[in-house]
Amino acid sequence: MDKRRIAVFVGSLRAGSFNRQLARALERLGGDRLEFDPVDIGRLPFYDQDFDSDYPVVGVELKRQVRAADAVLFVTPEYNRSIPGVLKNALDLGSRPYGDSAFAGLPAAVCGASPGAIGTAMAQQHLRNVLSYLGMAVLPQPEVYIQFKDGLVDDEGRITRQDTREFLEDFIDRFVGWIDRQRG
Repeated sequence: MDKRRIAVFVGSLRAGSFNRQLARALERLGGDRLEFDPVDIGRLPFYDQDFDSDYPVVGVELKRQVRAADAVLFVTPEYNRSIPGVLKNALDLGSRPYGDSAFAGLPAAVCGASPGAIGTAMAQQHLRNVLSYLGMAVLPQPEVYIQFKDGLVDDEGRITRQDTREFLEDFIDRFVGWIDRQRG
């Protein structure tokens, strides 16, 4: 079976971010079935409704990349109990103008990591609300709120804790099944 192409949005711009490390680890875990295609959201201009009549090239490219995917994976930190602005901006650019959303109808999964005990629960809830409005079918379970501690992901992108690795393997398995059910 061909690998499913996954557009990956990491809601943190920092090169060594916990969520970038988590995305890399998930790619390693799912690499036999999924082809991860990272979306560069750091170079996007702020969405402006004036774009609707003359969309910027980077916005067109973002939409092309999402439309080429079988599903979308969102790996997000939590900033002030919500979605990072850079991620919300990417969603706005990819879904506008109204009626031309690249996200509509695509299956998605949401996960995130934080040093805090509740992980990224609030950001993920807010993100799920936005994704629902955009018409995405979001994997309901398992919810993946990872408390990130030093050494959780090694330099090769491997999860070092067996229980966390097994949990994330299950997440990947369910995501693959979700994609198959949604894409029929």
